[in-house]
Amino acid sequence: MDMAHGAVLLGAAAGAGGVDAIVGGGGLIQLPTLLLAYPTLPAAAALGTNKLASISGTSTAAATYLRRTKVDRRVLIPAAALAVVCAGFGALSASRLPTSVFRPIVMVLLVCVAAFVAFRPSFGAQEANLEASRRRRLTTTLVAGMGIGFYDGIFGPGTGTFLIICFAVGIGTEFVTSSAMAKVVNTGTNFGALLIFATQGHVMWALGAGMGACNIVGARLGARLALKRGAGFVRVVLLVVVAAMVVKMGFDQFG
Repeated sequence: MDMAHGAVLLGAAAGAGGVDAIVGGGGLIQLPTLLLAYPTLPAAAALGTNKLASISGTSTAAATYLRRTKVDRRVLIPAAALAVVCAGFGALSASRLPTSVFRPIVMVLLVCVAAFVAFRPSFGAQEANLEASRRRRLTTTLVAGMGIGFYDGIFGPGTGTFLIICFAVGIGTEFVTSSAMAKVVNTGTNFGALLIFATQGHVMWALGAGMGACNIVGARLGARLALKRGAGFVRVVLLVVVAAMVVKMGFDQFG
């Protein structure tokens, strides 16, 4: 990798950290750029190195959000714990199931998410005026921790976005609070998957650490911007990122 590719990769890591801190989807920027800089890099090594960089940003964003945001810990803590375990199982399964199995399903889900958010302007704009029932909190915990956690370990694109929607629908949080909770759970998914990739020798530690440092810078800026601009800003960025994910996965599937 020459200096030009290195500069582009580190810049992409910073940009990915910023986008991911707001609504998720940073992997759309970071992982393709990593593969462009290292075209012969095995897929598992790319995923493992990407997870090392990503966990740096997600944990930083989570800490930034939590200092200024009140979250439902009854859902957040068990969901994050489940996410570590289930993402690890997902990473173990990654080599056994081709991504082509997931891509069409995820594209449909993302289109549904975009339509739902676009045609309901009030959704996520403010905290829902309700107390989530115990069953609703349990369902949200299981979907976020087990379902989305496993998905992130085995495939990944859109994890942060799905987590935001899960919390907004499941317990009625507005988008900034949903982003805060999503970052905590996403840190868990990244950690679980990273453990598996690391034990299998699929992490380029020096490169991942350099990307991680840039990811931290972007994550701090992204989280602060979301906190400053509020739910309306997060909603717009979410729609833009979802559209970009659909286009990217459509190109990968049919291009």
